[in-house]
Amino acid sequence: MALPVTRRQFKELNSSGNNADTTVSLPISQPSNWHVTLGSVAATAGLEMQRIRNVLGSPAVRPNNLYRRSAVINHARRSIGRQPFPASPSNASLVTSPSQLLRKTAIASACLSVLATAVIFTFSTAQIVHAESPSHANDQSQPPLFRLDQVRKHGRNAEEKWVTKGNKVYNITDWIPGHPGGEVILRAVGGPIDQYWNIFTIHKKQEVYDILDSYYIGDVDPQDLVDGRVPVEQLADPFKNDPKRDERLLVHSARPFNAETPEAGLNSFITPDDLFYVRQHMWVPEVHETSHKLVIELPDGDEIEYSLQDLKDKFREASITATLQCSGNRRKQMTDESRSTNGLQWEGGAISNAEWTGVRLRDILRDAGVKIDDLPPSIKHVQFEGAEAYGASIPIEKAVDQFGDVLLAYKMNDKPLAPDHGYPLRLLAPGNVAARSVKWINRVRLSDEESTSQWQRRDYKCFGPNISSSQADWESTPAIQETPVQSAITSLRDVTPHSAQDSKLLQVYGLEEDSIAVEGYSFAGGGRKIIRVDVSADDGRTWHQAELLPNESKGAKAWAWTRWRWVLPRQQAGRCFVVKAVDEAYNTQPGEYEANYNFRGNLTSSWHRVGYRTKNG
Repeated sequence: MALPVTRRQFKELNSSGNNADTTVSLPISQPSNWHVTLGSVAATAGLEMQRIRNVLGSPAVRPNNLYRRSAVINHARRSIGRQPFPASPSNASLVTSPSQLLRKTAIASACLSVLATAVIFTFSTAQIVHAESPSHANDQSQPPLFRLDQVRKHGRNAEEKWVTKGNKVYNITDWIPGHPGGEVILRAVGGPIDQYWNIFTIHKKQEVYDILDSYYIGDVDPQDLVDGRVPVEQLADPFKNDPKRDERLLVHSARPFNAETPEAGLNSFITPDDLFYVRQHMWVPEVHETSHKLVIELPDGDEIEYSLQDLKDKFREASITATLQCSGNRRKQMTDESRSTNGLQWEGGAISNAEWTGVRLRDILRDAGVKIDDLPPSIKHVQFEGAEAYGASIPIEKAVDQFGDVLLAYKMNDKPLAPDHGYPLRLLAPGNVAARSVKWINRVRLSDEESTSQWQRRDYKCFGPNISSSQADWESTPAIQETPVQSAITSLRDVTPHSAQDSKLLQVYGLEEDSIAVEGYSFAGGGRKIIRVDVSADDGRTWHQAELLPNESKGAKAWAWTRWRWVLPRQQAGRCFVVKAVDEAYNTQPGEYEANYNFRGNLTSSWHRVGYRTKNG
């Protein structure tokens, strides 16, 4: 009896101990429509024979053939909800004696004989030929071949999502939830991704190629190739309208654009707009002030819409001074001092400070009908979406706190927002990691759960030093919100009494000899004030307290960084300067990197060290 079922139904049937005489047929939309008879007998027998071939040293264990066979097996086993069979000939240990080998051979052969009879019967009574069945299905020395028409069927609306890269076919269904670019990848499914990778050049690194290779299922049929290649349409470049950037920014990737603030921008309390660090996940969307709308989506489904002019006319304007810091700031130091980390290798400049002007989110929510002083228990999070598809959320307590200073900002340093920083409207959640301050914001949603976006659920989290990317439990690990205490040295320079400008600085500190001026920033999330900065000139053996420089920050809490300075005689300098900060809760920075290591390199906050070459060495 043949029963056409969905993939999910198939998994349920296969795991519920069905009668062995039942034949289950996957529908045509599945990536492989091989008939599976006698429950799991086929998989058991096939895997047993594979292990036996490995032991006997047959051609199946040759790297290329084994990889192709394992790709087919993995593909089939994904379809029936089982774990992949490793593409490795290391299964010899499973058969340890001639008698055991003969016994396993007999069992496997018997299973395959019964299976063959059932399959022959099924095919002889079948009324259709499955269009999805790959070419060379019976030739295990060749990879499966797929026509481009088959690939196109696995587009945005299909259950299984396929792409091609070069002449190879990949089933990336399971990767889409973990794609760092979110659902933007759905633009490419059902066709080639080559042109997207030419635009998003950040993909062109070995770790990304390795991820893609794990989803390989076969090759494009040569009948569909033109000059030996898959035909690729030219795409309009989504980055062509990105703004021009200051050449002084320290660029880590051009597409999407990511660059950190240079020293010139880190050595002032307010970071100039053009030197403010830039973190983009995609291109800068084309958004116009006159047509931009903000939609507030209430729990009952009602929506209230505001134009930018509505926000300016209806609500009281507020300004606060706040530091934004990427969760990956100082990631390169964790890589250098501990182990390899995934992500852009930021130095210490993925942080900047500005004065932001806009209207309070709590005022807008109240106007939209939300009882912010008597919230129903079902509202736990506020989700935000941007015009380029980015999404994030913060807890409702932060969003409506009268001392939380969460803004819908439209000015930065008393000027309209720059395109790179969210023009015409962005969220500002001060004290939280910058990933929650959504740019080009166009939707606010009250919900009982946090944002379902990739950037909230499968990024911007930290794991233990012993956890690898394959072991990470993304679902139960909390998303980063507030950030730990942080500090860094941004300037280390010689000063001399023979310079008019330097002599004034030396007089302040009562020095008349050649000296060293050390400066930097310190910052703590959650609005916690920095109360002390400790500096060492001998790699942490002895310590001194730096001067905390005055500032005129605005806001209910200490949302802005605290700049500091220390000047000492040059003769007291060793080979390494170190800094650590302490906040008002007496949190401080760890000394080493390994204890706080995480494979994503997030929230690097260990002591910051900078080498110094003395005149004698």
